[in-house]
Amino acid sequence: MMVDTDNRANEAAKNDYKKVTAENAKFFAKSVLIGNGVPSNNAEIIAACLVKADLRGVDTHGINRLPSYMERIRQNVLDPKAEPTVEKITPVIALVNAHNSFGFLGAHLGMKVAIDMAKDFGIGMVSVKHSNHFGMSAWIVEQALEADMMSLVFTNSSPALPPWGGKNKLFGVSPIACGAPSGKTPAFILDMAPSIAARGKIYKALRRGEKIPETWALDANGEPTDDPAEALKGVMLAMAGPKGSGLAIMMDVFSGVLSGSAFAGHVTNPYDPSKAADVGHFLIAIKPDLFMSLDEFKERMDYLYNRTVGVELRPGFDRIYFPGEIEHDTEIKRLRTGIPFVNAEIEALNKEASMVNVDSISLL
Repeated sequence: MMVDTDNRANEAAKNDYKKVTAENAKFFAKSVLIGNGVPSNNAEIIAACLVKADLRGVDTHGINRLPSYMERIRQNVLDPKAEPTVEKITPVIALVNAHNSFGFLGAHLGMKVAIDMAKDFGIGMVSVKHSNHFGMSAWIVEQALEADMMSLVFTNSSPALPPWGGKNKLFGVSPIACGAPSGKTPAFILDMAPSIAARGKIYKALRRGEKIPETWALDANGEPTDDPAEALKGVMLAMAGPKGSGLAIMMDVFSGVLSGSAFAGHVTNPYDPSKAADVGHFLIAIKPDLFMSLDEFKERMDYLYNRTVGVELRPGFDRIYFPGEIEHDTEIKRLRTGIPFVNAEIEALNKEASMVNVDSISLL
């Protein structure tokens, strides 16, 4: 993979970054959530998931999401006190009703149930209905990895992408995620959107006053744009044309149609506080030692890793990364050096804190 160090240096020079430790970010997020009526045990789960995204460099899905989530609570379209419930359908299938709670809670419970079923029967499948945005999908994959499980994690989301050949946005840029445990090498974690770039990156650029590549989105007139504000008025562009469009539809089938949640363009944007989101999720946990021992499976994953990153490099590339490895390395670094935020982000977070009489976020 080619790393654009010059671009990162220019971005760093443009923005005056402040650093926050993971511990302080989590304490702050939990305090704001509790201040807005979220029970302490649930606030702990949500805060941990948000900070995990920040640590892995997925800044689009970290604690910067708090202002939009809190606004949804204030507008009574997200229930801070709701608790997801489980209905067992078969020994290996369950349905979680999130009851308009935070998406993190329904997904966390859903994967826990899937893991428990997989421990007994080899596989567990859970559909989650009436949920909300659950942040970075990789944290759910990691929940499965902690139990030495393989996983599939799907969700649908609000309209951002037109079907191939169409002009109007209808499907979400819903992430496709999966994972598998390894032995001595970084675990396999794939977490990607079916668009050229995740929509959260456009919101991040808008928040930070940055431009975006013209290949990411079209404006309302169907023209390429480097302005994130204009991009949000238009549509995202699918990766690989009809293939990306097909993946976006797949997410809607498995997450929305199957669960009984909103689908076909009716999921509400997490930044739109006018009505409940009604997001659906689809989660599978798989026991990797069904056909061989767990140790042998992990050894085979290590071999796959080493074969992958050991391929001879093309000109212009300095190394090959395994899926999830960049984020893994970023987490190690940010645990040591802190999570970076620009001034506007710190101000927005502290504004939320002041609304519920919580201390401002502590900086390094």
